[in-house]
Amino acid sequence: MNNAPYASDPSRSRGRLHDEGRDETRGPRDAFQRDRDRIIHSVAFRRLRGKTQVFVAPDGDHFRVRLTHSLEVAQIGRTIARALGLNEDLTEALCLAHDIGHPPFGHAGEDALKVALADAGGFDHNAQTLRMLTRIERRYPQFSGLNLSWETLEGLAKHNGPVSDTAHEVPWALADVNADHALELHSYASLEAQVAALADDIAYDNHDIDDGLRAGLFARDALLELPHIADMWDDAARRFPDAGPDLLASELIREQIGLMVNDLIAETRRRIAETGVESAGDARRADTPIAAFSPEVAAHERALKRFLYANMYEHPKQEAVADAVRGVVARLFDAYRADPALMPENWRTTLPDTDPERARHIADFISGMTDGFAIRQYRAHIGPVELPEGF
Repeated sequence: MNNAPYASDPSRSRGRLHDEGRDETRGPRDAFQRDRDRIIHSVAFRRLRGKTQVFVAPDGDHFRVRLTHSLEVAQIGRTIARALGLNEDLTEALCLAHDIGHPPFGHAGEDALKVALADAGGFDHNAQTLRMLTRIERRYPQFSGLNLSWETLEGLAKHNGPVSDTAHEVPWALADVNADHALELHSYASLEAQVAALADDIAYDNHDIDDGLRAGLFARDALLELPHIADMWDDAARRFPDAGPDLLASELIREQIGLMVNDLIAETRRRIAETGVESAGDARRADTPIAAFSPEVAAHERALKRFLYANMYEHPKQEAVADAVRGVVARLFDAYRADPALMPENWRTTLPDTDPERARHIADFISGMTDGFAIRQYRAHIGPVELPEGF
């Protein structure tokens, strides 16, 4: 399939920080295919299988973790990219890598690291993704990081849109990467990056419904108080009158994913035509996102997010777990700070002598941990960990 003129073109990539030449012995792959493959083969990507998506070290085998979420985002992202004539490989690379900077225990772990680094610039998981891929991951003898293309780094930096406007300070970790790569933080990213960000929303909005119902954090009747959800449930029940509630819930989620994907494709095509976007550069220079939901579906999506925050992410059981794991991360940071000998040799021997670099180095070590490894480290160096059962 030929890509559209506004797709990112790997043959016109702005390149990598370190020139590697072209080694055909490792397969006839273009720049974005190499980026995707480097991400998949990285240690940081493999660790996502042990990191919280919503539930910490869940008892159930069927709950999602960061790895399965990232794979689901990539599947949705590729579908959308193909329909729009965008570069599928760049889209997939961005989808697969977007959560690599998450510390153990998800947003609760991030909150703890923000406090620990309050005097050292704070902590931001999006910026940490860039730091992980350009500084911490070591797979090549010639350089630190994965030496990804400019377009992949740009897309990850602008996962949530421009980051250097007057309302937000650029996180230090991102500013550090930007000093080497000049990622044009003031502008929107490529259409592939915009699609990847919305594929993330589609995936977690809908799959968190599945996990929330499975965990019993909210009842189906509460979910059906959302009018657009109730309409889709009623339609599924009419089409499948003999299906039980579990199968109808699965059908609801599939239908809603399809609705959001189709709406995103249609609205993005409309905006491309309306704004006259004819190149990847045009999408970056636009003063508004080009990839987007229609106003109606955007309103539905916001309502669903509000429901999930009120009934799932901020559920009392989840809050109890969050309090516990914030303490795990905070006390691990304090323990390594007080006694660096507790850290592995490769981290201990490279520990800077002064702050803020010293504190950031300890946070780098902790942010790479899986949930299970963090719990084991806590038990080995501090004491027992008690987490509410099942979450």
